[in-house]
Amino acid sequence: MFFTDREDAGRRLATALRPYAQANPVVLGLPRGGVPVAFEVAEALHAPLDVIVVRKLGVPYQRELAFGAIGEGGVRVISEDIVRRGRISAQAIASVEEAEQTELTRRAARFRAGRPRVDLASRTAIVVDDGIATGATAAAACQVVRAQGAARVVMAAPVAPPDAVARVGAAADEVVCLATPSDFSAVGQWYQDFSQTPDEEVVALLARAARQPAATAQEVTVSAAGLDLPGDLVLPPAAKAVIVFAHGSGSSRHSPRNRQVATTLNRAGLGTLLFDLLTPAEEGNRANVFDIETLAARLSGATAWLATRTSAPVAYFGASTGAAAALVAAGSPDSPVYAVVSRGGRPDLAGPHLGAVRAPTLLIVGGDDDLVLTLNREAQARLRCENRLEIVEGATHLFEEPGALQEVSALAEHWFTTHRPEAPTR
Repeated sequence: MFFTDREDAGRRLATALRPYAQANPVVLGLPRGGVPVAFEVAEALHAPLDVIVVRKLGVPYQRELAFGAIGEGGVRVISEDIVRRGRISAQAIASVEEAEQTELTRRAARFRAGRPRVDLASRTAIVVDDGIATGATAAAACQVVRAQGAARVVMAAPVAPPDAVARVGAAADEVVCLATPSDFSAVGQWYQDFSQTPDEEVVALLARAARQPAATAQEVTVSAAGLDLPGDLVLPPAAKAVIVFAHGSGSSRHSPRNRQVATTLNRAGLGTLLFDLLTPAEEGNRANVFDIETLAARLSGATAWLATRTSAPVAYFGASTGAAAALVAAGSPDSPVYAVVSRGGRPDLAGPHLGAVRAPTLLIVGGDDDLVLTLNREAQARLRCENRLEIVEGATHLFEEPGALQEVSALAEHWFTTHRPEAPTR
């Protein structure tokens, strides 16, 4: 099997990987040549795209023999057997690791251009390269991805020799390879165009993938508590859950911060519903913003309305006073909500309802938002459900600092994904 170029190889590989579209995957390209292939796979599976930057740790006197590998997030995988048989000293290990860590950090920063690394915790990770020669780098990448928290690791490549597939198979849960020729000599021989992929192309493809919308929003009219409220509903293909947003004081369904978080959730295969909790006439009266009971009733009504559109599990994402409304609604005896996330919220305003919340609750607060942080700590002490307080260091109430909202989005995605109820068995 021959491939025209990496784009062609990626499209063909995506066809073989299509069954994984239902597994909420993350696609990881091995730079540089694996990224153009991975881009096509991510696009076809409607999955987020990232790079997996790995540096092999070579034995000082035999560099081609690796005694381990390192990856981002402080991940290190060491073969104690090779270290022992090679009599590699702790000083030599530290020296090699320090040099490779410097290069790893440089490459990761170069390729991502300021974007955060995609969280792999409890996700299916599909590692993609343009071909596998010996399998050493691919196997190291799979080990690093697993150490970063991936629940399932799939290695995918257009072409590889049979012995390399076997080697990678020991590190991955599955290997998907379109061609395994016995007369393999080099990856490039199976491509008509195997020209080098420059750093600039990797950066451009990652940026392009980050800009692509995960699904199209539908303008809807939400029937809740006897009112018709305008909303925007996004339902990605085979959405595993839908997150209902409860905006805060002085905001609406058009909140740019909530929309940024929603986009991240959509890319992870989660649906979102953003709707106005107040009518235009009500918005003029500041007291309505703090009428938590009324806001909660409308949120519950919207949840019931949503059940007529989808059978997917429902969770809440609340900001400011909307977080209090989310917790009150989640605390009602018949609430179907499986998780709650609060961003810079006022859970204290939920008062006596806090003890009734059963859904796992994540409270996210800026480290420099002193008053709200204190109120969240006090409210957390009154929760009886599974809960966690995450502090985004250096962030203020609106999370306007560089990277702050991206961290919020990653935390929310992880919480909603890992707490999603299992599908019933038949």
